[in-house]
Amino acid sequence: MAIDAQGLTITAASDAAARAHDHVVEGYLKYRADAGQRLKAAMALDPDMPMGLVLGGVFFMLAYNTALVPRAQAAAAAAMRLAGNDRERAHAAALAKWAEGDVDGALAAWEAIMAVHPHDILAFRLHHFCAFWLGRAGQMLRAVDAVAPRWSASMPGYGSILACRCFANEEAGNYQVAEEAGRAAVALDPGDLWATHGVAHILEMQGRRGEGIAWLKTLERHWEGGSNLLHHLWWHRAMYHLERGEHDEVLGLYDRGFRDHASPLVQAMPDLYIDVQNAASMLFRLQRHGVDVGDRWVELADKAEARIGDCLSTFTLPHWMMALTATGRTQAASRMLDAMRDAATRPGTVAPILRDAAIPVCEAVLAHAQGDHARAVAVMRPAIGVMHRMGGSHAQQDVLEQLFLDAAMKAGSQEDARLLLERVAGRHPVPPERRAGYAEAARAIRH
Repeated sequence: MAIDAQGLTITAASDAAARAHDHVVEGYLKYRADAGQRLKAAMALDPDMPMGLVLGGVFFMLAYNTALVPRAQAAAAAAMRLAGNDRERAHAAALAKWAEGDVDGALAAWEAIMAVHPHDILAFRLHHFCAFWLGRAGQMLRAVDAVAPRWSASMPGYGSILACRCFANEEAGNYQVAEEAGRAAVALDPGDLWATHGVAHILEMQGRRGEGIAWLKTLERHWEGGSNLLHHLWWHRAMYHLERGEHDEVLGLYDRGFRDHASPLVQAMPDLYIDVQNAASMLFRLQRHGVDVGDRWVELADKAEARIGDCLSTFTLPHWMMALTATGRTQAASRMLDAMRDAATRPGTVAPILRDAAIPVCEAVLAHAQGDHARAVAVMRPAIGVMHRMGGSHAQQDVLEQLFLDAAMKAGSQEDARLLLERVAGRHPVPPERRAGYAEAARAIRH
């Protein structure tokens, strides 16, 4: 037995293996591109380290790619066999539940671990991740509020607690608390990408666009070695420029930043879910503003066709559908919908989300692209109140709200347009009249 960086007992062959495990966890928490290489180095020191096996399975699940799930299941089974204490067994069980599609069960398992071990940073961070991708800001916030009092700045990983406190509070609309936590985390480590991201969200939600651009530009020099979260930060910067009508700057950030095909990060995982969301949502927004995006949809549509039937990331599905419909691939869009309907019949946490949110939204994307705006409004209307369950932040969900608003305006349905405008006005501190995707409709509906 050995002790990890947070003082918890782990089964490891040597202190060197335990320190290597800490290095992997730190790489995960700090969004380092070499986290996978760190794991290989740790497992070379101790191939039977239970928490190393858990981390391997976690990394497979974090990709949201169905093809990798069997490897996560195998890792969970191996970790369970080799676990040397109850906490390790609980982690293996949580991973197994996640891999079998019982995300609710995994969340409950991580909460049980945190109740006994509030310094278990891995359980905390995985809970934060999965709760977010189920649209559960309240669950994220309860978790961080439960463990944060047990942490201090002297403990390794404390910055991640602050960063998650920032993002959970931002998504819950507690912007002052969120900003204090995020800025405190960045003061501890200017290269803390999750904290940088959380503050970027606050500045987006409050319409502080010039501050947002400066925040990201100033911190960019600390990002070397970061993972694909870098792309999402560049997407956030592009969102500020989009609001300011600086479309050439947005396209430049698209091509040289968050969808740079020459980037080693893109080449390593060309269809990673978050990168696809960044790209498709920005192209859709640009086209709403009359910007010619050229052939940028094509490579996304190619990847969308290859992933038909993969429904692990429900929020990515409308983005795949945007790419298919933007390139006129109607048959592929129909096959994708059929695969989603099939997946909605299976057990697990995702099925009802597919049924109630992802399928109607994807049907609306297809109808909107085909010019059948009345149908787009009709099929999407029941999902408006529940589509947050697909996950995604307020800033990310915005593209779906814009889709519904655009369809409602083009269908001549002022009541539906008003419904959407009232929803976003009630949640977003910046009034629709000051937001690029909403201003025209807001002026038309008011008069």
